[in-house]
Amino acid sequence: RAAVESCHAGRKRRPLYRCDSPTELELLGSTIDDAAGEAFDKVAAILNLPYPGGPSIEKLAKSGNPKEIRFPRTWLEKGSLDFSFSGLKTAVLYYCHGQDMRGEDRVPNMSQKEKADVAAGFQAALTEVLITKTMWAADKVNAHTVLLGGGVAANTNLRNELRQKCLETSRKLIVAEKKYCTDNAAMVAGLGYHIFNTGQTADLSLEPSAADPQTKAFVKEKRKPKQRIK
Repeated sequence: RAAVESCHAGRKRRPLYRCDSPTELELLGSTIDDAAGEAFDKVAAILNLPYPGGPSIEKLAKSGNPKEIRFPRTWLEKGSLDFSFSGLKTAVLYYCHGQDMRGEDRVPNMSQKEKADVAAGFQAALTEVLITKTMWAADKVNAHTVLLGGGVAANTNLRNELRQKCLETSRKLIVAEKKYCTDNAAMVAGLGYHIFNTGQTADLSLEPSAADPQTKAFVKEKRKPKQRIK
């Protein structure tokens, strides 16, 4: 049976796949601008929080109200499984600096409560889109399993809410332990193990490249969508 893999990390542009085996992937959704991890880092910078942004935003959001400030959710065209977070990041920027950056930086004068509400509202908007589109993808390919990985998968709110959605739809959720979510070496080695088991090897002339055709051979492509913000 097919599974849906939802993998969100720093600048990962191809985060959503149908997965029939570790080496049989079909690309279902791409990121057309800021990836989820980038959005966390940029919003953390706007709020003068430490890098990396994911843990900083999550820590601050714990004391905030996610319903106090409603930031936009970008869904793109109807039924699209692609992601766009630049509009969400810009909405936070304008909230803090004024429309079109014409106001003063309000962050230094914000109360801790208001900053926490900004972080919580941003986190809620981003995770809602990630979870909703992951579940749309699972419905589309009739997947009974959802896999969650990447640095953003360390976010407790995302893990808990996706786990609840999977329970509601009788799906199995497989999620990496938090300590492995940012371990790129483990991810590369894990995939390398499965590729090796298919009999694919290379001589010592092979150079490392994220766009290597040997890696791309496992992934089927898709087209780019139009934008729709809600």
